[in-house]
Amino acid sequence: MACLPKRFIRIALLGLIATVPLVATLAAPRSDPCNKIAGQEFVPPSDALACLKSFSFNRTLQNNVMDVVSGVLDFFTFEDWYFDSPPPFQESTLNIPKELARIRNTRYPTDYDFNRAVYNFTNRLNDGHTRYLPFCYLNFQTRLPTPVVTLERNGTQAVFVMPDLVQVISNLPKGFTSYFDEIGFDWKRLAGAKVLEIEGVDAYAYADKVASMESGQYLDHGVRINSVFSSYSLSKSTFSQRFGDIAETTFPDRDTLTMKVVPANSTNVETIEIPFVSTYTGSHFKDKASYWRANCLARGDTNGADLRSSTSFVGEPRQPNALIIDTASTVRLPNSFVPSLPTLPEDSGVVKSYSLPGRKTGVLFVGSFDADFNQFQNDIKTAIETFKSAGVTRLMIDLTNNGGGYICLGQFLYQYLAGTKFGYPGFQTTSRANSLAQKILAAHIAQNHTNNAFSWYAPDQWAFLNDTKMPFDFNYNNPSVPFPINGETDPQSIRFHDNCPRFFYEPIPKSPPFDLSNARCGSTCAMFSTLMFERHQTKIAIFGGKPGLQMEYKGMAGNQVLEWSDLNTEFKTTGLKDDPWAPPDLLVNANMRHNWRIAWSFLNENYPIGACAQNGT
Repeated sequence: MACLPKRFIRIALLGLIATVPLVATLAAPRSDPCNKIAGQEFVPPSDALACLKSFSFNRTLQNNVMDVVSGVLDFFTFEDWYFDSPPPFQESTLNIPKELARIRNTRYPTDYDFNRAVYNFTNRLNDGHTRYLPFCYLNFQTRLPTPVVTLERNGTQAVFVMPDLVQVISNLPKGFTSYFDEIGFDWKRLAGAKVLEIEGVDAYAYADKVASMESGQYLDHGVRINSVFSSYSLSKSTFSQRFGDIAETTFPDRDTLTMKVVPANSTNVETIEIPFVSTYTGSHFKDKASYWRANCLARGDTNGADLRSSTSFVGEPRQPNALIIDTASTVRLPNSFVPSLPTLPEDSGVVKSYSLPGRKTGVLFVGSFDADFNQFQNDIKTAIETFKSAGVTRLMIDLTNNGGGYICLGQFLYQYLAGTKFGYPGFQTTSRANSLAQKILAAHIAQNHTNNAFSWYAPDQWAFLNDTKMPFDFNYNNPSVPFPINGETDPQSIRFHDNCPRFFYEPIPKSPPFDLSNARCGSTCAMFSTLMFERHQTKIAIFGGKPGLQMEYKGMAGNQVLEWSDLNTEFKTTGLKDDPWAPPDLLVNANMRHNWRIAWSFLNENYPIGACAQNGT
């Protein structure tokens, strides 16, 4: 592959964008479908979809979005890997340039259909770091009143409606249950029902279909299977229940789901059509025009900024992040389901710790690495010291539904458990070094932009493989390093390390690890669990999933995510926004995030961590 981006030449829009209307209305509709649902919190999905589909297809907006999506993917570290994804992740194989060309050259019925096509394309990558998020069309949470779980009863695993359905659903706003009362649907009687079929196929086969076509986010199919079922999580100090991808859809595109069930305490098989309801979560609107203005136009923070206009080049360094944006909602767990064991008063909101009966085993629940940076470290220190003083000799770390967060917090937790004698608490990493990336780094060096409050490309925030800090003027992209993969030769930076230890607030002790999760462990969480296994052969237990299906513990392979505003800020701050290969500003309220760095496996440093199966191949 040449150093120039492998992008189809985009359609020139110079002089056109300012004159083309940003919303093309349908020809004088008799009624406004958005006005019909305005002010209502809970509506039938078909009514919500009618509003979203009322905005006509606009070729200018299509070209604008495709220019940005294509331009961002020039920096996507895994583009060439997708031509032939390695086992066991073959399901993610996709010809990215071909798909981009197809979507660009298709005329869609509505603007919604176009945006949905781009969303579906990035979702098929199964990489939660690399997704197109059209916020205009993500405002309706569409849920069933009957989340499903996979449970073992009498030695056999099967799918059931959540047994504790009534207690959990009752924690939702009253309008949710009132909606079903008004249409006369008795959802309560389905609590604990065994689900035989969904939409005419075996329940697990339907779960397979949703995991393949809708769930996205995680490379491994088995992990996505766990995503379709309801499961617990910890967020902002609150234990919650995630509905799961069968019971909650990102878009309001279905009104019902048909299940064949055997109700609890019954032997009768029933086929039931269960209604969805859509909950509006966006900005206030009165009609179609105000919906577009409130939700769909680009906002002040959509396109980043030229930081050279800031009062000072010096600022507090930002922390590299690797966080999944999960559009799914949660409901607070009733108190009767929350662990009753006494916990420490952790303040970061993402850590809970308690000792199991017998006080030999401690449980450390890490719900996220997206937390107050210093407080997270203090919480970990306090928990481990409390365990040790109580005589705890075994530690379980529960990472269920941990979507990642600050990379350095993952490295802190690893090193706090493993100790400093194991050296660098992360993986080797690289970024893509196409011609525009080389220009960005060279411009930052030339302009003396010397810390990552200003740029993610700034050399002095990274370290060489011997863990010495890079000089501020070291160009790690020139010369680029060719990496052949799937018939292409992708130019990359030299390999380097994160420089996390300099940010650690707490001193590092030594302690043996033990790891537990439902494998919905993404980004920073995946890097942490992979380090624990690859370097220390830590025991890993994964629960849930489909009977007989192998499940990988590695949720994804990325090392850092950049949002569109981050990347566009790099273009603007280096004066490269007018470069022929720099994408334009987005005209709509959306985000095209991407995986900016690869984490190379400790077991085989020719492969990313997600491309190596559990046996290290």
